[in-house]
Amino acid sequence: MPTQTKENYLKAVFSISQKRETVSITELSEVMQVSKPTVNSMVKKMEEKGWVVYEKYKPLKLTLKGKKVAALIVRKHRLVEMFLSKIMDFGWEEVHDIAEEMEHLQSTKFFDRMDEILGFPTIDPHGSPIPDKTGKIVNPNYLNFTVIKKGEKVKLCGLTNSSKELLLFLNKKNIKLGTELKVQEIELFDKSFEILLNDNQSIILTYDVCKCLLVEPM
Repeated sequence: MPTQTKENYLKAVFSISQKRETVSITELSEVMQVSKPTVNSMVKKMEEKGWVVYEKYKPLKLTLKGKKVAALIVRKHRLVEMFLSKIMDFGWEEVHDIAEEMEHLQSTKFFDRMDEILGFPTIDPHGSPIPDKTGKIVNPNYLNFTVIKKGEKVKLCGLTNSSKELLLFLNKKNIKLGTELKVQEIELFDKSFEILLNDNQSIILTYDVCKCLLVEPM
């Protein structure tokens, strides 16, 4: 089984484990869009590499080694996204697929040089934290936009969902990282937000979109 496939599974387990300590085979099967027997086969290979602890019919758990390997894959992915965005002027909606391919390169020197060229960034183009060279991740204490009250002003710092569809939608609304958002009204019926942007443009965002925005007070 190619290393790339194993790393994709490991990254999926790591992503799920950011929300809860253990990961079920069913959940991993749904995320990877493959059958449970296929997941079981891969989990055994991951266990052989010392990445996970797994007992039949029980959830699996990342080992310390697994967490570090996964975090370093995420580091490469997010550094590539930042390089594409800042140095090559790709849009934030364009960088993910390219980074998915490049994150499997094994040259530490290559990514360390990329990090240096970028000035050692701590976040990627979507506001997600970039793990350091040891795999340590510092998660910022951003607020979810849905808790912001009428009259309050905040700055967009990150996203809970960086899907291409959402990013293209935000592009249409002239919203990007650093955009100032002032809550004008909150609709009681559907919880949609009327927002004043930093260019004084007034827009309406649904509650579902607002749930995807991570902000900090201004």
